[in-house]
Amino acid sequence: MGDSIPPRPETASERPFVTIVSGLPRSGTSLMMNMLESGGMPVLVDNIRVPDVDNPRGYYEYEPVKSLKRDSSWVAASRGMAVKMVYLLIYDLPPGVDYRVLLMQRNLDEVLASQKAMLERLGKPARVDDARMAALFRNHLVKFADWVKERTNFRILDVDYNALVTDPEPIVDGIGRFLGGGLDLAAMARVVEPGLYRNRST
Repeated sequence: MGDSIPPRPETASERPFVTIVSGLPRSGTSLMMNMLESGGMPVLVDNIRVPDVDNPRGYYEYEPVKSLKRDSSWVAASRGMAVKMVYLLIYDLPPGVDYRVLLMQRNLDEVLASQKAMLERLGKPARVDDARMAALFRNHLVKFADWVKERTNFRILDVDYNALVTDPEPIVDGIGRFLGGGLDLAAMARVVEPGLYRNRST
């Protein structure tokens, strides 16, 4: 239980909440974690999943996130830090902690194309067709929006991935305000490389 609690950097005391980076798979969550790290926010990662062609800068994952329902002991100790998780796992976050969620929003056709390309590179077939998967994602996101608006310990900022990769400065400025300031916004914006924006919708 306790061995999964991360070290708490002194700078974390400046933000008495846990920053959650979330969204659909392939919606830009790893990019956002990279940006927060570059901006000076401590990030909760273990680097077990190594960078590859799909995420050349790394996945920014933390293995205990996958077991959140069974062991959430590390969450309260993560105030002031950022952690990435698929939006479905947010339901398992413990009460009594304040959260600020950067919810990545990306064109759904691009999300599906990116997922399909990654599965093909891994030699794994898609489990359902695009139309069914799109309907499933939309339904999940509506339910999540309804659930989270009833939780006073959550604040949500929708981050438009497509706008971020084409004109990062105004998006980054809004993120900085949402997270209480103190981040290097210029460094965050420099992380965005349009060349890594693949699977664009036409």
